Amino acid sequence: MLWACVLLPQLAMDGVLRRRESADEPLALVTGNAQSRSILAVNASARAAGLRPGQRLAAAQALLTHFEVQQHDPAATTHWHRLLAAWAYRYSAEVALWPHAIVLEVSKSLGLFGPWPDFERKLRDDLRALGFRHRITLAPTPRAAYVLAGLHDGLAVMSPEVLHSALASVPVHKARLPDGAADGLLGMGLRTLGALMRAPRDGLRRRFGAALLDHLDHLTGTNQEILELYRPPDRLDLSMEWTHEIAHVEALVFPLRRLTGDLATCLAGRDGGVQRFMVRLIHRDGTSTDVSIGLLTPERDPAMLFEHTRSRMERITLSQPVVAMRLVAHELPPFVPVGRDLFDTRPAHALPLEQIRERLRSRLGDSAIARWQATTDPRPEHAQSTARDIVVIGKPPALPRPSWLLDHPIPLRGPPPQIVAGPERLETGWWDGSDVRRDYYVVETAQGQRAWVFCAPGERGHWMLQGWFA
Repeated sequence: MLWACVLLPQLAMDGVLRRRESADEPLALVTGNAQSRSILAVNASARAAGLRPGQRLAAAQALLTHFEVQQHDPAATTHWHRLLAAWAYRYSAEVALWPHAIVLEVSKSLGLFGPWPDFERKLRDDLRALGFRHRITLAPTPRAAYVLAGLHDGLAVMSPEVLHSALASVPVHKARLPDGAADGLLGMGLRTLGALMRAPRDGLRRRFGAALLDHLDHLTGTNQEILELYRPPDRLDLSMEWTHEIAHVEALVFPLRRLTGDLATCLAGRDGGVQRFMVRLIHRDGTSTDVSIGLLTPERDPAMLFEHTRSRMERITLSQPVVAMRLVAHELPPFVPVGRDLFDTRPAHALPLEQIRERLRSRLGDSAIARWQATTDPRPEHAQSTARDIVVIGKPPALPRPSWLLDHPIPLRGPPPQIVAGPERLETGWWDGSDVRRDYYVVETAQGQRAWVFCAPGERGHWMLQGWFA
């Protein structure tokens, strides 16, 4: 097995910066109570001004007069962590969350995503697009990948033999050992994992307990580590808050793009789509404005989801400024991507049909465009329906049906046609007052056209034209 570790050293700060259009202003995340607040993380501008994590807020304010201070929100950090786990689930079914990191088993995915250098490049491209700084390492065990990610970026250890030598030089205070073990080992003169692994195990057990030996065994793969694997949720509830008020719908484009992008990321991870979801705009007094979004078919393309939602939101008027936005999707149906031909002649920048369809619906209204669905009713007049709540039990039988069905049957003029197939008797509809009793035939006219006609049962004349075959 091969495990990739995606270490996220700036997870809390990156999550905050994703909510902002610009990250140029100095920003510091702080923790602690009002009397002893200290800096947890800073952005690049604050770091350039001399602010550092661990610094007391009072000392930072003495260095830099004007910078934004934001209280660290552990719940928000957990949200970003799980969002990235949903993203990683797209690449592996074995994903686990560790502090500031995600580990995923990739050996079974190399056949699909290519050799590790290509796979790694794809992971990095995705993480850069999502806005998270990262380190990535590869190792035969998840714990070894986790430890090595704290020291290296881009290191790939593909075999247990190489892993042993890679771990031997790791300092014990960087080996993520159980609490207190590193200080005790340094006091004994054991400074690297190599020296630690050569030490007598019985003595280590008596001095530090079984947890240290378990850690070493999980590092080297002597004992397989049992992980609590991530499973994607059955519903999605994404949110974004901001410190200022937004009074115009046009200014909601940035948070909306972020939320629909995160929605698409989660959907891609679970290989699903979304057909209905709701955007809730939360106002300052706690009231909200809901915008319901409905699509004709499940989709997950971020551009389509964003554009369709934005078009719906452009038609509303805000009664109050907005301070937060939620995106809730209770149903996540399976998604079937639409394939394109290998020699597709469509222009490169042409919109796909699905996106044009949803754009028209958002501009003209839900009732402007409908989707035909086949029913199991054999009567031609009821063989298709645009009703959204229609329930189809089973599949319609595969019988010859014309591609052009007339709205109403008309008499077939001209010489008697030549019968190609039939009869097919339809005798049904007694329950709704539209009962029919007809014998249908596929015929060929004197002009060589194929038609779908019917007549009274038992007769072969007085043809009524129902449709034309292509």
